[in-house]
Amino acid sequence: MRVSVVANVNPEPGPHAVGCNAPQENWHCTEHWKTVAWEQKPHAKIRMMHPLKDWPLQARRLIIGVLTDIDDTLTTDGAITADALAALVALQAAGLYVIAITGRPVGWSTPFALEWPVDAIVAENGAAAIFLKKNAGRSNEYGHALLSKLYQQDESTRRANDRRMQRVARRVMREVPGARLSDDSPGRETDMAVDHSEFTHLPAEQIAQVLRIMHGEGMNATVSSIHINGWFGTHNKLDGARWIVRELLGRELNAEMDRWVYVGDSTNDQLMFEAFDNSVGVANVRRFEAQLTRAPRYITEGERGAGFAEVAAALLTARTA
Repeated sequence: MRVSVVANVNPEPGPHAVGCNAPQENWHCTEHWKTVAWEQKPHAKIRMMHPLKDWPLQARRLIIGVLTDIDDTLTTDGAITADALAALVALQAAGLYVIAITGRPVGWSTPFALEWPVDAIVAENGAAAIFLKKNAGRSNEYGHALLSKLYQQDESTRRANDRRMQRVARRVMREVPGARLSDDSPGRETDMAVDHSEFTHLPAEQIAQVLRIMHGEGMNATVSSIHINGWFGTHNKLDGARWIVRELLGRELNAEMDRWVYVGDSTNDQLMFEAFDNSVGVANVRRFEAQLTRAPRYITEGERGAGFAEVAAALLTARTA
């Protein structure tokens, strides 16, 4: 499975750029999200988002690793732009760890794990991780043979959960008008995804209905900027981050939370925003501001990949200041 990994710095909107995944500002998109309450929960205090320039120099100097979402954080209109890719290269050259954590499937993530300068991609909201084998280099000549893959659940559990998810998927398609599985569903191994804003537009009421069905079936569920993801198991993005940092790097994330930064853009990043004092939302996170009960501490000026490049620049500047 191949996907575009480098786009023009100023790409034209693609035919799939609809709903809230569209690169242009769109009033009905913004209002759509402001009228939805599917992720709101009581919370003592909503953190204020400060401009990225307020991120203290000393805090930036401590950072050893970057954890980042992919869709609409690293990517713009479905592909990584030159500035975001250059930022990844620069972070790696500076010796910082970079781990992408996404709701996208294992199959979709594989080419990125081969081609991007990242230490790993944790896919399917923390369930699986893909990374280059030690000393494998970064060539596509041998394809998947270069990659290692780890799962949080054993094979028998994954098979049993898959049967349950197929049943839930049939129910969603039957009961929710306009619902369709995401186009990347064939690459999924541990979760299911319903498209709401990538190749189709699902109204707020239907998003809420999908979530009710998933929760009623005993699934965990979350909403990203493009998909509604559901899965069986206790894992999530934060759990996946702790797991892969331990498995791959031999480090304990809980013991060094102030040495990592998380970058995201949506409601499914809220656990990460809350867990990390060094948390950053790219500017398009404001589209979900009405649904955020746990906001990032800082926010960039630029959206999507341009915002991620700002974060990288802030980290690299701190190393030479």
